[in-house]
Amino acid sequence: MTQYRIREICEIVNGATPSTNITEYWNGEIVWITPKDLANLNTRLIFKGHTTITEDGYKSCSTKLVPKGSVLLSSRAPIGYLAIAGIDLCTNQGFKSIICNKQIVNNFYLYYWLSTKTDYLVSISSGSTFKELSREAISDVKINLPDIETQQHIVDNIPTLFHFVISS
Repeated sequence: MTQYRIREICEIVNGATPSTNITEYWNGEIVWITPKDLANLNTRLIFKGHTTITEDGYKSCSTKLVPKGSVLLSSRAPIGYLAIAGIDLCTNQGFKSIICNKQIVNNFYLYYWLSTKTDYLVSISSGSTFKELSREAISDVKINLPDIETQQHIVDNIPTLFHFVISS
């Protein structure tokens, strides 16, 4: 096992929201995810949300298109919702999207690992009105990783270990 900080093995991307007062920014072709979209998600992968944005909406704010396979972690209201992007998509500011270095960390392995760390993630969050997990805080989280082949073996066997089928 090798210990890493998340920032050493992943790129962490913040989301953003186009102005809701400009109708031309909304109902476009770009999938845009909010924590609400993950609230009742019963699969690991997400392909669409309740809302989409236009190219102009995308260009108007600091949201970034994150690649398919990115781990989406809600970072406020609430902290700890998780999904994996099933397509390239954008998120609002309620997320830290985590783009894994595929040579070092399997995105599904990180997804499962993070799913066991919600209490810890809340504990390292800050804010007086409501808690928020900052990019700096998640970047500094330490994870012990087995080699990539072992990670894949673990991911492949999780459904068997827990005697249930996990939907994609």
